[in-house]
Amino acid sequence: MIFNSFIFWIFFAIVLIIYWRLDRVKQNRLLLIASYTFYGYWDWRFCGLLAFSTTVDFFVAKMIHESPQQSKKKKILVISIVTNLLLLGFFKYYNFFSAQLAAVLETIGLPSSLPVLNVILPVGLSFYTFQSLSYTIDVYRGKAEPAKNILDLAAYVSFFPQLVAGPIERASHFLPQFLTPRSLAKEDFGIGLYHIMIGLFKKVVVADNLAPIANMIFSDSNTHMTGPEALIGIYAFAVQIYCDFSGYSSIAQGVAKWLGFDLRWNFKMPYFAVSPSDFWERWHISLSSWLRDYLYIPLGGNRHGKVMMYRNLVITMALGGLWHGARWTFVIWGLYHGIIQVVYRLIERENYHKHTSTMPFFSKFIKVFIMFHLVCLGWVFFRAGSLPQVWHILATILTNFQITHFALYGLGMLTFFSVPLLIYEAFIEKRKDLLFIPKVQWVYQAGIYSFIALMLIVFPPLLTQTFIYFQF
Repeated sequence: MIFNSFIFWIFFAIVLIIYWRLDRVKQNRLLLIASYTFYGYWDWRFCGLLAFSTTVDFFVAKMIHESPQQSKKKKILVISIVTNLLLLGFFKYYNFFSAQLAAVLETIGLPSSLPVLNVILPVGLSFYTFQSLSYTIDVYRGKAEPAKNILDLAAYVSFFPQLVAGPIERASHFLPQFLTPRSLAKEDFGIGLYHIMIGLFKKVVVADNLAPIANMIFSDSNTHMTGPEALIGIYAFAVQIYCDFSGYSSIAQGVAKWLGFDLRWNFKMPYFAVSPSDFWERWHISLSSWLRDYLYIPLGGNRHGKVMMYRNLVITMALGGLWHGARWTFVIWGLYHGIIQVVYRLIERENYHKHTSTMPFFSKFIKVFIMFHLVCLGWVFFRAGSLPQVWHILATILTNFQITHFALYGLGMLTFFSVPLLIYEAFIEKRKDLLFIPKVQWVYQAGIYSFIALMLIVFPPLLTQTFIYFQF
């Protein structure tokens, strides 16, 4: 795990000390070197892929900006879209689609000899591909100016705090931060510390300690689980994936803040959502908004009637599922979320966008409870390795009600590690202030951070777990 590595924090401390002694241009150069070193630490061979994608998009954006004709701008943009999607498709989806094509050919009686390639998926490929694509698209749409220096663009694309697991930053928001002088205010240090401490608590204390329970239930060899065990495993994974991913995003925010950058919030208490739309405005916000702006709206959005809107929702969510990986379970997970969005809109109609602040407590509790369990049902498809495993887990929940020692142990672990976080997030949700903690008196902050430090020391995970979203 990168952010839990002593080497990373030594590396970052050295970068930080040198960084604030330099001017903006030299800061960007140092960030570029640090980012490629960071990425190369995983596998140096893929630094070339990152550089190639950046170079193509630099020249494409420049040509788009200089072209006087809109039709020509669109043709030039296609170069960026095709190049980035071909790279993503080859490394992430070649074997998946070649296997599907081979199956179709064999079904109709044609021989299939498509090669299977042992392709290593570059870590973070989906994230920096979408970030780089947002640059050329935003330049095409007139929302961003093209970078004059390729090194500034390379620093934007490869920015190491969020390079391998987001959040996916837009060029219109993030690139200008590389082009203006930066400073570190007193409150910025406190905000950065808050993000890092909360992120470490979520990832190391909560997610990594619940991972073994989820891994046990979703193991391919676990064919004798009971219904309560399966339920605990699903709940454990729901908490694990949230704390794992939001923990990374929070740490990335904190590290970026100490470097003088503002990253967007990627999570806003998603398990307090009252509807699918509300959930996707809180969960992986940078991806859901990217899909909305660069896929759903270009497909037509809600401009051509309700039927087309529902179609566009389902297509967008299905492709969002496929973005996560080359597996049918991911596609079905995306379709599932698209379908429940449609169902909610059909049922609630004019009340669909009702503001939650005016909702009675009991009514909101019921809606949150239902939505949480709908999300958990989706997590079964997301986490399971195959559809037969999905059906086995769901059938077990419905048919086997035996309470075992492992189920009680899992429930105890889930309660112990999740309840403090639940109380904290319920408080923040009620206050509607994501940065409430850094604003309180230092005595209260010291108490909170001391508790987190104590938990990190006393309850380290038995096994170090990699970030779940590194595989995407």
